[in-house]
Amino acid sequence: MITVESLTRRYAGFTAVDDVSFTARPGRVTGFLGPNGAGKSTTMRVMVGLTAPTSGSATIDGVRFADLPNPGREVGVLLDASAQHAGRTGREILTIAADTMGLPRARVEEMVRLVGLTPTEAGRRVRDYSLGMRQRLGIATALLGDPRVLILDEPANGLDPAGIRWMRDLLTGFAGRGGTVLLSSHLLHEIEVIADDLVVIGDGRIVAAGTKDELLAAAGTLARATSPRDLAHALEQAGIPSTVAGDGSVRTDADPAQVGAVALTAGVALTELRPAEGAGLEDMFLSLTADTQREGAAA
Repeated sequence: MITVESLTRRYAGFTAVDDVSFTARPGRVTGFLGPNGAGKSTTMRVMVGLTAPTSGSATIDGVRFADLPNPGREVGVLLDASAQHAGRTGREILTIAADTMGLPRARVEEMVRLVGLTPTEAGRRVRDYSLGMRQRLGIATALLGDPRVLILDEPANGLDPAGIRWMRDLLTGFAGRGGTVLLSSHLLHEIEVIADDLVVIGDGRIVAAGTKDELLAAAGTLARATSPRDLAHALEQAGIPSTVAGDGSVRTDADPAQVGAVALTAGVALTELRPAEGAGLEDMFLSLTADTQREGAAA
């Protein structure tokens, strides 16, 4: 289990992560979501010992990553597929990692085959790799030590549709065998398909956490209007909190009948009104992170 407790990281007057707590459990894929700059990467860097926390902790089964005797045998990590030695071949990178972890070199060829790199590609220098090939190499490195935990930041970035399907099957299979997966991605559809649990971060703080089904079911009401701001203002005047998402939809915990009545009284024309349960992860994400989205940004 990955356990993050009251984690805070500050940089010279800027708080990147603010009192963050959550868990990622064995046998499940946990999706870690948030807008750019929300604190996802900083949190993951603290988990694997690359950044020291200002306060709080991040542990694997109660042990800090830095205190694991052979971390690569316990935790597979992919934070930046481009952060690999460009002058080495893929096979050389895997061989060095295997030697570092005390693994037999036969494991290198197993991983090359597992991630779909051809022998010729494995013998090429990383500077000549496409982004998708670098992702596959990074995943091979993460899986090399047969870990029981995976921490992956945007692992599907650069993969083609077949590669994304392969990634999905790989991670669900890993979790199905009892492994713990923490997965950050901007591909919300893929997260919706693969994740069992969700943690949503915005402006350095957790804004929602729970099972995917629970969060989607509790999403409230989704409305679209010719003037979303006027609708949100009318709801506010009626004492009903709401948010306007980046896609122009209005979200509220009130039921659809209340929203419809307020809109009618205010003379705001609705173009859509329904329970948000079926709206999907993208609508929920935009609603939860509306205050932290960049101007004009889309998920």
